[in-house]
Amino acid sequence: MKLLRFGPSGSEKPGLLDSDGQIRDLSGIVDDIAGDVLSEASLAKLAAIDPTTLPLAPAGSRYGPCVGRVGKFICIGLNYADHAAESNLPVPSEPVIFTKATSAIIGPNDNVLKPRDSTKLDWEVELGVVIGKHASYVSEEDALDYVAGFCTINDVSERAFQLERGGTWDKGKGCDTFGPIGPWLVTKDEAGDFNNLHMWLEVNGKRYQNGSSSTMVFKVPQIVAYLSRFMSLQPGDVISTGTPPGVGMGVKPKPVWLNPGDVMELGIEGLGTQKQTVGAA
Repeated sequence: MKLLRFGPSGSEKPGLLDSDGQIRDLSGIVDDIAGDVLSEASLAKLAAIDPTTLPLAPAGSRYGPCVGRVGKFICIGLNYADHAAESNLPVPSEPVIFTKATSAIIGPNDNVLKPRDSTKLDWEVELGVVIGKHASYVSEEDALDYVAGFCTINDVSERAFQLERGGTWDKGKGCDTFGPIGPWLVTKDEAGDFNNLHMWLEVNGKRYQNGSSSTMVFKVPQIVAYLSRFMSLQPGDVISTGTPPGVGMGVKPKPVWLNPGDVMELGIEGLGTQKQTVGAA
């Protein structure tokens, strides 16, 4: 099942994608794709609905972020050995954790805004994990029981803010529009082998990232179990699991940075594609 949110920014309605690729309106069934709607029992009820009985969304509806009311937006850094190498950083012995502000979250095709004083704006296609129920001190063996599904994320990053302005990474990760999520939340039963999904990203038609989730250092069950030892996870929390190589910072002999007018297109096998144009804040 592919769940989604559609409509104007701030007024999104819940929906699902039918077998013909059309958006069906779920607002008569649930209030949002958020919170307890992501529980196993709730997802089973939604999966039992005949999509043809639901109203069609207006043609050309905007895709919003596929999860609403996100409580925590947690990221795993340097989770691909080859990306760590291009960043001139060692492969971590434990997951590197940082957060993106939830105010960074936008729809998958909304504009990304280059912040004022930004000089090194970068991209990162990442596999997103959406939590479905409260998780605290869970084991790796049980970790997937707490996952509602998966999505595509662009972990937009400002490298000068992140690495050259002192302190933690967060200031280069949480700017407004730095968290495009979606287009869909794909439930576990339809996500395929999430440990081996093709991931790609292009800028202005040139492919820079062409990787696979199979090369993650720490896999999804490890990440969920590890995080649950440092913080409880709630339904609707989003985890961004790291990026394969090919980010702008790693381009040789000279890094490539994003500027207004540039267009990013990215996707993950089975989880949908995104397209963002860079504007100025």
